Amino acid sequence: MNKYDTIIIGAGAAGLMCAIEAGQRGRSVLVIEKSNKPGKKILISGGGRCNFTNLYTEPSSYLSNNSHFCKSALSRYTQWDFISLVDKHALGWTEKTLGQLFCDQKSGAIVEMLLTECQLANVEIKLNCDVEAITHDEQYSVRTNLADYSSNNVVIATGGPSIPKMGATDFAVRIAKQFGLKTHNFVAALVPFTFPEDQLENLFRELSGTAVDVVLSVGNTSFKEAILFTHRGLSGPAALQISSYWTLGDEISVNLLPNDNALDWLNAQRDESPNAELKTLLSRVIAKRLASKLCELFIINKPMKQYTPGELEAVAEVLSNWKLKPHGTEGMRTAEVALGGLDCDELSSKTMECKSVKGLYFIGESIDVTGHLGGFNFQWAWASGWCAGQFV
Repeated sequence: MNKYDTIIIGAGAAGLMCAIEAGQRGRSVLVIEKSNKPGKKILISGGGRCNFTNLYTEPSSYLSNNSHFCKSALSRYTQWDFISLVDKHALGWTEKTLGQLFCDQKSGAIVEMLLTECQLANVEIKLNCDVEAITHDEQYSVRTNLADYSSNNVVIATGGPSIPKMGATDFAVRIAKQFGLKTHNFVAALVPFTFPEDQLENLFRELSGTAVDVVLSVGNTSFKEAILFTHRGLSGPAALQISSYWTLGDEISVNLLPNDNALDWLNAQRDESPNAELKTLLSRVIAKRLASKLCELFIINKPMKQYTPGELEAVAEVLSNWKLKPHGTEGMRTAEVALGGLDCDELSSKTMECKSVKGLYFIGESIDVTGHLGGFNFQWAWASGWCAGQFV
């Protein structure tokens, strides 16, 4: 049986980072990856440009049943540390919006950077290697379709089940349950909303391709970004963000005038352009197709001078608090990440090692820590992988 100090299952962002750190400490490291290439999700991220971190990474940008767990790792390996690694390899980067950093040389360059670091650290990577069983006695035995391997430490870095066509599964939760650890079922997050067929037919398909800046809210959580109408429902950054906080049955609220008080704006339009129709004025501040559709389905359109104060209040309510009720999401098929995973209370926040199972580690998306859209999930992968790499 092939013996290593550490076996890491999953050659994604977290797994590769952990391997680099462990290898640099002189550990013999094997990374097992079931697909034919490492870093597949890195390669497709950010539209192929890899939104590799966020300048404004803070613990408040993460969802978890233990909101404190991520603080230690994020403080010990920060966005600035990863930026330094990118700079070391002479890769350029650009801030897009809201602190989102993208690689100028695209996603493949980030993967090559990580693989170069792995090579320098003498990390061995086995591709097309599918884990069939993990057992633990005095050490860990990992049976695969290629060979059997053993080690003192096993790191689960297989992520969550989002985008299954990339080979993603719930492997991490299954292994956690095998060892008697508490888990939270994976749920699709950062995912577009779907709507009933009648709403798709009457509203969304006619607006497909229309984007508009809004404040999108569910409960007490809001995001000020763009939404995108699609033939399946609602997407765009704000919709993806709020989906992580949405549960079936919730309404979402759309503020179509995020920079104005809707009633004040309407009254100003009535004073300045009393003969103009509302639809015409709306089309100056939101997409024309959306303005027309609102006036067709939700608002009576007429010259501004004909509205009573009560009618203007009703219009203001639609513009600032337009209620939509999704009947679901597109699910794991298109979700960028998944909520859930191993319960954080099972792990040391310093080492990522299981408290009750010596030598078993979980990192990245396999843990119940999920970031907002915009590079936060990559930063969690780098940070949690780095932390485990100091100890395995």
